Formats: sequence, structure tokens, C-alpha cells
Amino acid sequence: MTIKTALMAGTATALIALAGQAMADAHAVHPVTGQALASEQVFTYRVLDDFPSIDPQLIQDVSGSEVARDLFEGLMNEDAEGNVIPGVATGFEVSDDGLVYTFTLRDTAKWSNGDPVTAGDFVYGIRRAADPATASEYAWFLEVAGILNASAVTAGEMPLEELGVRAIDDMTLEITIDAPRPYFPQTSTFPTLFPAHQATIEAFGDNWTDPENIVSNGAYTLSEYTPQEKLVRVRNPMYWNNDATIIDEVTALIINDENAALTRYLAGELNMTDIPAGQYPRLKEEYPEQAISFPNSCSYYYMFNMSDSGPEALADVRVRQALSLAVDRDIIVENVLAGGQRAAYTFTHWAIPGWEVPDIPMANMTQAERNAMAVELLAEAGYGADNPLSFEIVYNTSDSHAAIAVAVSQMWKQTLGVEATLANQEWATFLDTRGEQNYEVARGGWCADYAEPSTYLDLFTTTSSYNDGKYSNAEVDALMQEAKLASDPLPLYQRVEEIAAADAAIIPIYHYASVRMMSENLENWPTENLLQNWYSRDLYISASE
Repeated sequence: MTIKTALMAGTATALIALAGQAMADAHAVHPVTGQALASEQVFTYRVLDDFPSIDPQLIQDVSGSEVARDLFEGLMNEDAEGNVIPGVATGFEVSDDGLVYTFTLRDTAKWSNGDPVTAGDFVYGIRRAADPATASEYAWFLEVAGILNASAVTAGEMPLEELGVRAIDDMTLEITIDAPRPYFPQTSTFPTLFPAHQATIEAFGDNWTDPENIVSNGAYTLSEYTPQEKLVRVRNPMYWNNDATIIDEVTALIINDENAALTRYLAGELNMTDIPAGQYPRLKEEYPEQAISFPNSCSYYYMFNMSDSGPEALADVRVRQALSLAVDRDIIVENVLAGGQRAAYTFTHWAIPGWEVPDIPMANMTQAERNAMAVELLAEAGYGADNPLSFEIVYNTSDSHAAIAVAVSQMWKQTLGVEATLANQEWATFLDTRGEQNYEVARGGWCADYAEPSTYLDLFTTTSSYNDGKYSNAEVDALMQEAKLASDPLPLYQRVEEIAAADAAIIPIYHYASVRMMSENLENWPTENLLQNWYSRDLYISASE
């Protein structure tokens, strides 16, 4: 398959009217690429778990964010390479000191009920995310973005009106940040900073995202949602650039079993699905144009419960180091997964722009050397045959997660004599288990919210709401605070990774690749977008040859 990247948002306005013609003519060609278009423009893909929420201010997972980018539109979007491009805002100006961003909104942007999208809708949405009453799991993201007073407002120490966001008029939004942050514009593409339709939320409360109630401003509207089964969105005729959209309908099928999803893909029921662990080499040989792998800015890791409710043994850094050393990452990426993933000894994904991986001693050792050191450390900590350790590894239901947990438990058993039991949980339950520290060792996966190392490293700070292991190191906190004001934060970020590795704050296992089966006629997938922030409106289905 040739993944087309010609359909960028920068050229999208040139498609107005032409795309509408394409929809009416089964033999029409794409107005930019010249490809013949399929008469049915329907995209169906698989997700692993149900959606905890599709409310932009409450979303905390990748799949929910994918839906949000279709249903809603923020100030800015991303193109196929991950560059920031206009969304509801046509652009922005930055003050000389780099602290004040002034966004100009397009006057053609509308909500799906016909109301205009205004600067006040962004103020309401962002304040809603910061409001302690909303209990947003991503309220901390406002502080990461640097919005003035975000920390105090989200803590309830300042009124919402003190948050650094205001509407100058209906078409002009001003956001003030606390320090120059080159990555700030990219944070505006994230759902937490999306606008919200106040009247709808006030009318329907927690039910405002039901298909019969929701009012959204993106290229699609929500037409159907069946929990644990599917979520369907259809084109929004009120979207300001609807004429440039080609895909008419998008369906996310919720399928927990990767192999079942693959079977349905091969039967033609799906345009895209993840490849089950270990099957990429075979599928690449059998379906060379459909099996694909490319870097994706996510990191897979195991976290330790270091809170007061955690096992006493995990409070000992020697135990954590031993458990980390005994994990043979090469076996996991080469044999268990075999899809182009990379072994990880640090948290930050290797492909983040401008990132240079620091020298971590463990990474330079052979696995035999790591195992020998692990045995020594565990013995020093007082554990061994006469005082054996046992842990429970908790993960969300997935064949791949199970395969990794089995491999890790066998490594721990063989090298250290540690017994590990495995427990899988449904996604929402799993999130609660981790968030409430009702576990011993748990699977973690973190995908970058923006293309800068702090999107990973902020999770190591004591106050991060996603620090589910409750790791705390005063030097790390100070370094991350210093990095916010540093002209060159790279050395600070590298030092944080070095400390986290020495403390065995987590067990980094691998850096993700997107390993997928993708229909040959699904075009314009943004493989060059490291964060994999895709938009259905940029895709299209070409006619079969």
C-alpha cells in the first residue's frame, strides 16, 4: 500500500466543492491525488477497550482522544507530519516575551446545532477542565501547557477567573502562560483545551455526550454508541470545512481479542487493526502491502506501587533495580512482539524531536551481566530462597499484555526465584486499580501528548496525577521545575532520566511502534506523525483496482 500524504490541511481548502462532487460520483477522482474514489466512503477500525469518556475535558486515553479529534476541533490541528496548523483559529500572534498568545478564530466555525464557535466557548471549556468540580484526570495538563495560575486554580486555591485565558471578543482568544514554552501551540491541539458548548452541558449534565444530546464542532457528529460494542460518527454538515471531507462515516469497533480482530479484518469487516504480538513477520510476508510498522511516540513500562499501600519490598530500591535488571527487553521486542519496537531503558521515546538518550549503565550491559547484578542486589536486600518474594502483575485485558506479563514473570522466576501471579482487568476497572494504588506491580503505557520530553518526564514528579506508582524524588521535582524556565532543558531532562533509572522508578520495557494491518485502499494515513494524531477528515478510500 502506498500511504498518501498529499491531503494536508494546508491544501484542504482547495477541495471545497470538489469533494462534494466526489461523494456523488462513484467514479470521481480525488481532487488532489487524482486517484479514483470508492463509492462508499466508510472507515471502520478496531479499538481494544471501551471509552471511559468522550468528553474532551474528561478524556484520559488514546482511543478517546482519537474520537475527540473527530467530534471536536481545537484552536490548532496537526498535519500529516505533526506540524501545528490552523483549526478553529486561523492563526495566532505571540508577545515579544513569549508569554501571551492571541488566537484569531474563523467566523465560519459552527457547532453542530448551528451556533457560532466563539472565544467564550474556549474559555468555558478550558476553565471547565481546571474546575475542581469537574474532577478532570487531565487538569494537570493545563499546568504542563503553562497556562497562568493553572496549578492554583486546579487546586481550588484561586477562582476560575484567574486562569490565564480570556475572550477579548467573540473571535479573539488570549492565553497567557507562565514562561516561554516553544511547545505551547501543540498543546492547543489536545482535547483538554478544546471548546465546550455550555448550554448543552448545563442542560444534560453527565449525559451531554449521549448521541441524542451532544453538540460538537468537529468534522463529525456522534450518531451511535453501544457500550462495549461500537461508536459511530458521521459527517457534520455544519463543520466549516465539511466540503473538504471525504470519509462519510467512521466506526470504532470495540474488540478485546486481537486475534478475533485480525480475523474480522481479513474477512473485510475492518479497514485497520493492530497486529497481535509476534505475528508481524508472518503477516508482512503474506500481506506485504497491508502489514505496516512505524515509530509511535508511546512507551510501555511496569510501575511499582511505592505508596503506603504497596508491598514493603518495593520500597527498597535494590529490589526494584533487581526486578528491572532481570527483564530481558530484547527477548520481548524480538520474540514476543516482533513488530519493530525498541528495547527501552529510559522512559522518553527515542524519536521525540531534539531528544538525546542519556547514557544509562544498564543499557550498556549484557543480559548475563544484568542478571548477575540482579541476583546480587536481591540478596543484599535480604531476599532469596529462604525469604522468597512474590508479586501480582495487573494489566488490562489484551493478548499482548498477557504475553508480556507471562514473559516477565518467567524471567523473574528463572533469574531471581520471584513468583509472579497475573491478573487482567477490564480497562475502566484497571484504571481505578492503578489510580487508587490497589496493586503491587502494574502495566503502564504512556503516549506523548506533545512532541517534547516533558510529556513523559512530568509523570515522575510527585504531584503528577498520573504518577500512579507514587514515586517521589525532590531532585526530580526541582529539575522539572527548572526545565520550565530553561533555554536549553535537554541536560535537565537527561538528568531526570538518569535519576529515575538509578531509583528504578519504573521498569521501561519498550518504545512503541504502530504495528497494524491496514487496507490497501485506506489512503493518507499520517505515518510521519510521531504522536499518531490522526483525523478521519484527512483520510479517504480509493476505488479498488
